[in-house]
Amino acid sequence: MVRIIMGEKGTGKTKKLIELINDAASQEAGNVVCIEADKTMTFDIHYHVRLIVASDYEISSYEAMRGFISGLYAGNYDISHIFVDNLLKIVKGKCDHEAELFLDWLEKFSRLHGVRFTVSVSEDPSHATDGMQKYL
Repeated sequence: MVRIIMGEKGTGKTKKLIELINDAASQEAGNVVCIEADKTMTFDIHYHVRLIVASDYEISSYEAMRGFISGLYAGNYDISHIFVDNLLKIVKGKCDHEAELFLDWLEKFSRLHGVRFTVSVSEDPSHATDGMQKYL
């Protein structure tokens, strides 16, 4: 399952994401991971959540993000949920067909491995492609 939280800057996406992360940390049996663009959530999320600052790993494309997520899972099969804060900032992307293909890959990965994904995107929801709409 893939879910997108989408809205322009200042609309409360990160606050909502933090709530979802903390809920998952207290309710899920598996491990919870949060990938964020910059180090901003350190003191806001539950200490059991594995917080990863993407800028420390130079993840700058969807291909790199796919490899990073695959590597995370290969190293820990107990991951049940991965949260990604500000996807477009991490991969330096746009709300376009390439983003749609990445979300489709996440959905396939989710079905194959049972990992749920929640992704925040700083963009007006009206800019989402038709393929992205199904994840809103």
